[in-house]
Amino acid sequence: QVQLVEFGGGLVQAGGSLRLSCVVSGRSFSDRALAWFRQGPGKGREFVGSISGLSAAHTKLYANAVKGRFTISRDDPTNTLFLQMSSLKPEDTAVYYCALRQGTYGSTTSNDYDYWGQGTQVTVSA
Repeated sequence: QVQLVEFGGGLVQAGGSLRLSCVVSGRSFSDRALAWFRQGPGKGREFVGSISGLSAAHTKLYANAVKGRFTISRDDPTNTLFLQMSSLKPEDTAVYYCALRQGTYGSTTSNDYDYWGQGTQVTVSA
């Protein structure tokens, strides 16, 4: 079975940086899209970024709110997804989830993803 586990959440001051990881176990998914979503207190699940599979040249998409500050990447040999977060803001505070979809191309819609991690808390203090 496919399992995704996030690592790297924590508390950071505004302006700081944090790197999240997501390990996908069980299979190699080099040709499947991966994404990060987040859910803040009292909010719905929000798209953060996605990265396509190998056959789609690992094309990246970002939400406007994080573009220029966050970088999504993947290491297919280890089935690991990363989110490098810089210039963090209090509004970035949320539980961050990694997700995998069967399709090759990334999607901004959470329902397009088939597998999810348990989430990791990121808290940004003012």
